[in-house]
Amino acid sequence: MPAAAGSPLTASQLTRGRWAFAFALVTSLFFTWGFAYGLLDVLNAHFQVVFGIDKTQSTLLQFAYFGAYLVFSPFAGIFMRRYGYKAGIHLGLTLYSLGAVFFWPSAKFAKYGGFVGCTFVIGCGLATLEVAANSYIAVLGTPKYAAGRLNFSQGFQGVASFAGPLIASRWFFLGANATTLDTVQWVYLAVAGLGLVLNILFYFCDLPEIEEEAVLLQDIDGSKDESFWKQWRCIFGFIAQTAYVGAQVGVASLAVNFLVDQGIGIDHSNASRLFSYCQMTFTFGRFVGVLILNFVDPALLLSIYGVGCSVFSIGVAFAPGKAGVGCLFALFFFESICYPCIFTLGTKNLGRHTKQGSGLIVMGVGGGAWYPPAQASVADRISTQRSYLVAFSGYAAMTIYAIGLVIDQARKEGFRLRNVDESNLINATPGTGFEGDSTRESKEKEGFEQEKANSLIHQDSDKS
Repeated sequence: MPAAAGSPLTASQLTRGRWAFAFALVTSLFFTWGFAYGLLDVLNAHFQVVFGIDKTQSTLLQFAYFGAYLVFSPFAGIFMRRYGYKAGIHLGLTLYSLGAVFFWPSAKFAKYGGFVGCTFVIGCGLATLEVAANSYIAVLGTPKYAAGRLNFSQGFQGVASFAGPLIASRWFFLGANATTLDTVQWVYLAVAGLGLVLNILFYFCDLPEIEEEAVLLQDIDGSKDESFWKQWRCIFGFIAQTAYVGAQVGVASLAVNFLVDQGIGIDHSNASRLFSYCQMTFTFGRFVGVLILNFVDPALLLSIYGVGCSVFSIGVAFAPGKAGVGCLFALFFFESICYPCIFTLGTKNLGRHTKQGSGLIVMGVGGGAWYPPAQASVADRISTQRSYLVAFSGYAAMTIYAIGLVIDQARKEGFRLRNVDESNLINATPGTGFEGDSTRESKEKEGFEQEKANSLIHQDSDKS
């Protein structure tokens, strides 16, 4: 049956062409924050030279950027719950462009505080875009492949993430640019222009408002659901995302310093280029993850990758020279699938709480605000290499969450290695507040049979 005009659609109601268009359009957003994030980590090292600040002070950029996620993500979730995904995307792109434009006066007058403030505004815009894009891609199809779809889309974030350091290695660290801010202002004006162009494209494009099948079923049958704060998979997913993103951002923010400090003849320009290669490894891991997630259970794969992150973060902290650099590359590979898997596992089967849950999981990105200063403090007092033990604590917390999900699944449904379609098991999931089609049909059949039996009883009593 076609949906009423203006009402939300489900992915199954879209034609193949319209589904592909919506998927491609929203996936383009992942490039925007990947590029901004890729530049951010390199600006740390650049600002240390230009402003004469230490590693801890330079991480104020990360504090502002990821602190914005902590502050603004809940508002973004509430905003989109009321006005929809498309309105949220317009809000996010507007804030993104505004923050990038004001990099110009900050660079012109060489004010580090101005850069920190602009980075906060950009972070608010990107937090809004992440809540919109991540949850939209997650519900744009069957839950079985949600983690794979999100990994694929976020792969383009990785492409932009290594493009940022490559640009920085050419324009921020060579010749006179190494001690000035002239190129910074031009790069961020281009970033603002990109945000403006995307905002115009989204205004004129037909982006369908999508809901999960289960959400619409919940609205039709009027069923009651449990409080959002009893959705424990999502609550603990927020904690895991906070720990993981904090560790990931800490690793990236000091990667250039780590490579230079390894004592194997790497200068800042070459370190920036090597960092871009680390991001390429990360991106390659994302696309590899898309293939693996078609067959392997996401919680189980997240557990395996979590162990890999934990092991190689210890390797970075203690391995000398080139061995430490190799461990850093391996660490970036194992980070690749973690964020999208935590997001899809934490927001799975939330029903009408999906947008609110998405806001909470994205709020976990705020962990990137306090991990880098903690890691940089250890780097200033002990060494950059030993500071990677701080990141290990975040990976360990994420791994505990993933293993906990595997144990919970095994206890309820039996251990599974393969990825399965849980859409028919929704009724067995506690706290979802709605029933699957098979359960509803079964109850209707039982009710019909009960009515028939009661009718026969009444007929017998009338005859007697």
